[in-house]
Amino acid sequence: MELLSKVYEHAMERVLRTLTERFKDRFGPDEVAQVVAHGRRELEATGRHPEFIPVLLEHWARDELLATARAEGRPVSPLPKVLFVCEHNEGRSQMAASLAEHLSGGHVLVRSAGVHPTGALNPHAGRVLSERGVDLQHPVPSPVNEDAVDAADVVVLIGCLSSPVAGRRTVHWDVEDPHGQDLGTVRHVADVLETRVRELLSELEVAILDRSPSMVEAAAR
Repeated sequence: MELLSKVYEHAMERVLRTLTERFKDRFGPDEVAQVVAHGRRELEATGRHPEFIPVLLEHWARDELLATARAEGRPVSPLPKVLFVCEHNEGRSQMAASLAEHLSGGHVLVRSAGVHPTGALNPHAGRVLSERGVDLQHPVPSPVNEDAVDAADVVVLIGCLSSPVAGRRTVHWDVEDPHGQDLGTVRHVADVLETRVRELLSELEVAILDRSPSMVEAAAR
């Protein structure tokens, strides 16, 4: 990656978009842009290892915005970003990401990916989520992306035999693969994923939307 190349500029644009979204309840877009621009100038002045600058910039700017928020008495918890990864990104990671988005009311930034994406969704995933009143957020399976890994606060590996990615925190979930399974089995997988997602959101101190009775009990069977 070279300074001012298209790839480099794309990475910088992603950093700005990510931080603007994460701190939107605490800072205006112009405030975030000023912090990012300042950090970029400082890092680029060294002229060394431009391939690392976007990642370093995102971490530095995030810490700078948090420090400013504390000093000025603004809320200091940015929206956590979670990347859900499974083998194919056709079932488990897709459902987990959609459940996290729904249960948090949008107070987590979620993405999903597959180690070896197939390009096709599990045929029962959309129906099972719909039964719970949940929309499938990202219906196109995608591979693990370096930018997504770098930006994640938590990487959740679902049923992966190895750890192809690393983040600030990596969590392993042993959940049955719904590939080729019947509707009842996929419903059970969704039950397990919902329980795990609720636990993760609680650990992240993200408020969970009240579902009374639980989504599982309310789901049409």
